[in-house]
Amino acid sequence: MSKGRWVYIVTNRYRGTIYIGVTGSLSQRTMQHRDGTGSKFAGKYGCDRLVFAEHCDSIDEAIAREKQIKKWNREWKIRLIEEQNPDWEDRFDHLIDV
Repeated sequence: MSKGRWVYIVTNRYRGTIYIGVTGSLSQRTMQHRDGTGSKFAGKYGCDRLVFAEHCDSIDEAIAREKQIKKWNREWKIRLIEEQNPDWEDRFDHLIDV
């Protein structure tokens, strides 16, 4: 994965609560979710498992994509995750300083 802006999804379990966000550092932001400082919503529901990440060329593109995905119904979000990660595995260990 290359550096840049990211739209990402973290969850608390397979097909559990979904949190969608934007970041410039996927590894740093995932660590924030893991230690409970990522967001109040994610912390409240224990969303600390990185299950989806999509690279964008600019922060504006990433924010627009985040807003688009947030408007989708739950089934579309699940389909998006499962196209990349059918078993909802935590992808954090696969990150290399992104």
